[in-house]
Amino acid sequence: MSAVDGFRPLNETSLVEYIKATPSLSSILGDSDNFQIKEVGDGNLNFVYIVVSPSGSVVIKQALPYIRCIGEAWPMTKERAYFEAVTLKEHGRLCPAHVPEVYHFDRPMSLIGMRYLKPPHIILRKGLIAGVEYPLLSEHMAEYMSRTLFYTSLLYTTTTEHKKGVAEFCGNVELCRLTEQVVFSDPYKVSEYNRWIPHLDRDAEAVRQDNDLKLEVAQLKSKFCERAQALIHGDLHTGSVMVTQDSTQVIDPEFAFYGPMGFDIGAYLGNLILAFFAQDGHANEENDRKAYKKWILKTLGDTWNLFRQKFIALWDENKDGPGEAYLPHIYNNPDIQKLVQTKYIQDLFHDSLGFGSAKMIRRIVGVAHVEDFESITDVSKQADCERKALNFGKMLMKKRRNFASIDEVITAIQEVDS
Repeated sequence: MSAVDGFRPLNETSLVEYIKATPSLSSILGDSDNFQIKEVGDGNLNFVYIVVSPSGSVVIKQALPYIRCIGEAWPMTKERAYFEAVTLKEHGRLCPAHVPEVYHFDRPMSLIGMRYLKPPHIILRKGLIAGVEYPLLSEHMAEYMSRTLFYTSLLYTTTTEHKKGVAEFCGNVELCRLTEQVVFSDPYKVSEYNRWIPHLDRDAEAVRQDNDLKLEVAQLKSKFCERAQALIHGDLHTGSVMVTQDSTQVIDPEFAFYGPMGFDIGAYLGNLILAFFAQDGHANEENDRKAYKKWILKTLGDTWNLFRQKFIALWDENKDGPGEAYLPHIYNNPDIQKLVQTKYIQDLFHDSLGFGSAKMIRRIVGVAHVEDFESITDVSKQADCERKALNFGKMLMKKRRNFASIDEVITAIQEVDS
């Protein structure tokens, strides 16, 4: 691929020369030629390199002008790297404890240089597959979601500032359209990109024939496309989080845009539910995973409850601030403030359940699946796990407004699992 508009894809050799010519990277890695470079981009879209030298380390991420897991047959704007870099910086400003620092961004090259999250950091999804408990995960994710969503919403910002952000991130339309296709459209029709294991042929057909489900997903798609509520990550699943026992770092916000808060919350909670239903496929004689399944459900509940508490606390602290959603001269007594917050959180909860269910369904009968299920070696067990998750996701989408609390959702999960 030849250079166009200053873009050229890097390999391990050309990356060394690029680093040496880039002061913001060479100042970290030093002048040594002794670079250790490893390509670790196991995702669907990009090349990702870990670069280590005697002086330091960085991660280099370069967006390609197509979807990597499919190839040049599916073009994709490399401008997504710009929106990822801007979001990493903004979310990092709002929640620096849980977002890696950006050292360098080269827009023509669609290249980001950022902090390397050293071992024992691993992708959360892999930790969940291995059955590892993370005692601070709920607290950290609630902190990240509450701060990034509150401070980029009209609860905190002026309408003028908010619309500037919305206008800028409208430029990320290609990735929004990709989400619209793979989450809200393809699973509900015959598509060349859909796939599923043969055991689920009838289940996939049932999704495509479910009129009530189609009605609900249409409403969710409309909200995804039309509601510019906050600067959301846009792809906040368990593969976009790196963890240790005391660290939680959110990565890969290239799908970021001003959208519904519940899409981020739901994506994360929905992937925890997928991890729960996958556990029976990873159980063995040494570990039946029952205790771990209880921990996942506790994490699910704690994450929502802590998020709600933190979000309301931020709202209370800033109720007389610049936010223009609820002007203090109108919402000027504790009773109306309580009514507004209760309604807002209730709607956000139901949005989160809806979007979470859509993310679950698409990971079973859509184009991109999850390692939680794909790594189960017994295909019949995989099918059983996926079918339970799919049935729960369908029920959750259709009946999400009936749930008043996360505890009721957890009870429903346990009933499907029994």
